Amino acid sequence: MGMHIPQHRENVIRQIEVNGVQMGLLQYNQAEDMAVDQPTVVFVHGFTGCATSWEPLLKHLATQGMHIIALEMLGHGHSSVPDDPQRYTMEHCQADILAALHTLAVPAGKAILVGYSMGGRIALYTALSGYFRAVILESASPGLASAEEREQRRRSDEALAACIEDYGIDAFVDYWERRPIFASQERLPLKARATLRQQRLRNNTRGLANSLRGVGTGAQPAIHDRLAEITVPVLLLTGEDDQKFCAVARDMAEHFPQSQHRIIPGAGHTIHFEQPEVFENIVRKFCHTVQ
Repeated sequence: MGMHIPQHRENVIRQIEVNGVQMGLLQYNQAEDMAVDQPTVVFVHGFTGCATSWEPLLKHLATQGMHIIALEMLGHGHSSVPDDPQRYTMEHCQADILAALHTLAVPAGKAILVGYSMGGRIALYTALSGYFRAVILESASPGLASAEEREQRRRSDEALAACIEDYGIDAFVDYWERRPIFASQERLPLKARATLRQQRLRNNTRGLANSLRGVGTGAQPAIHDRLAEITVPVLLLTGEDDQKFCAVARDMAEHFPQSQHRIIPGAGHTIHFEQPEVFENIVRKFCHTVQ
């Protein structure tokens, strides 16, 4: 008998309550419809992103029979925007993700967690829970090693948060898109860049500012010494033009018990946007390998 592939559902972003807040999510192929051998893949976006930041990747993977969940972190997309920056911390991110998966009936040991940049940092910390079958980290880091570095970055993050509040989203996006880390995106077609810009402009001023304060790199707990606790397979993806994160990934790969590091040609920090077909193929093959 052939493998059952569920019919793809065209879903929209909805909200669920987790730990007293609303979390936005996009879901393709419900868990109860899935064949037991099909992967459940959970996506966590980067700073200024949302669940639809991963499209059309999510739809393509869903047509392969995967159960796809894209979560929206606090201050982004359709999720709540608490006034207290402490509600955005890494510890709360982990608790919210696990609560969401429990609500969605995704059991421990079933899901593969994928995170990009900020979402990669969140995914890495969340993987310490032992809840996941495997982890894919795109342009991620375990934090800043020294207290001095973290304090310097915390001050920088606070200054940027204040600028977002003072000058608004339009001025912030202008600044954000000029950062050297995104220079490789200038090679992309104007239409693609315009789509990304419009998605960034839909963000909430307070949400972005408090996200920086609560879960920015300066506020992130450094977990270099805990990487060996993540014993499941880990796939590290970095773009060849993003030398800083290539170096970070090489260092992390030495500490995980099971890991591989792929450097993607023709891409910088945002591989899934700059080389979507390559990214999709790598993710799909890895997810089926670890099932």
